[in-house]
Amino acid sequence: MNIVQVINVRWHNATAWYALYLSRLLQDAGHRVLVVVQPGTEPERRARDLGLAAVPLELNSNNPLVLWRTLRGAARLVREFEPDIVNCHRGEGFFLWALLRKLGGHGFKLVRTRGDQRPPRHDALNRWLHARVADAVVLTNKAMARHFLLTMRTPEQAVWVIPGGVDVEAFRFDPQGRERVRKEFGFGPDHLVIGLVGRFDRVKGQRELIEAVATLRREVGLEHVRLFLIGFETATRTAEVEGWLKRFGLEDVARISGRREDVTACISALDLAVVASLWSETIARAPLEIMAADRPLLSTNVGVLPDLVSRRALVEPGDVPALTLKLLEAVRHPEFREELLREQRLTISQLSGRDFLTRTLSLYQGLLSS
Repeated sequence: MNIVQVINVRWHNATAWYALYLSRLLQDAGHRVLVVVQPGTEPERRARDLGLAAVPLELNSNNPLVLWRTLRGAARLVREFEPDIVNCHRGEGFFLWALLRKLGGHGFKLVRTRGDQRPPRHDALNRWLHARVADAVVLTNKAMARHFLLTMRTPEQAVWVIPGGVDVEAFRFDPQGRERVRKEFGFGPDHLVIGLVGRFDRVKGQRELIEAVATLRREVGLEHVRLFLIGFETATRTAEVEGWLKRFGLEDVARISGRREDVTACISALDLAVVASLWSETIARAPLEIMAADRPLLSTNVGVLPDLVSRRALVEPGDVPALTLKLLEAVRHPEFREELLREQRLTISQLSGRDFLTRTLSLYQGLLSS
């Protein structure tokens, strides 16, 4: 198949990761893949690093002249590449490619993948685009799929839930890496290391986890507990995170990784992982990596996480007392952590990169044969 993946985002966020990982899987499986990106962005650089052919097009402009040039560039791409499938991962790109398909009479199948936490507008135009122009709509979680079925009135046969997948070989538990990283950051064999994987941003809930861990140590007396924040500053500065650690008395027992290439080893260094996100997590990259590395996971019940994580491991977002109690249960009861691991292994057995590819190809091939 000839496949175009449209990734008009500026940052390497979860949407870009999902689309680029899928593109690489498709190319490795022998398909011709073109990635359409915003010019001069991180997704463009990463696409080229992955060996993908990247075509920069300005899809996010409000300037009519720029959009006209973009439409002409997209039309030229369609003539030269002759795609069987065009898969759009953002709304702006979806609208332009839908317009191109209707105006140009092109025969490619149009897929809209939506990994955004915000429900789309359910006006008549948007409902028409998703129900009549798109050949399929891919959602990454069941809650958003229900929204498309009930509110957007998208035909049931056009709605697909494909949560993504994880490279289970790259994120396999690394015992040597675990020992090396624990030694590097001063975690001893008797320490129980709780960790959060994620960029420093309010949405990720670092502050709530810091407060919960501080309560465990201060009020419950669990002095062997340590905190490992595997991340780096983005919207939230490292200095602000360090201020939270100092405020809650964890500056001597918590460590910040900064940017790392050995993410699997850092995850392996944990005894218990937490996703404390306050919202979002519509695409669950870090949770899947944690589960693939065989680390027990506690989580808030946002986005796709209720589809992936044991109900017994879930708490409400922003509820620090509930998170503290759940941490206490996991720290005090190793058998609870083992039960979580058993459930996670079953989940991850169905969410490998191969599973991601198989589900997506099933959709694409079904569209082309219909």
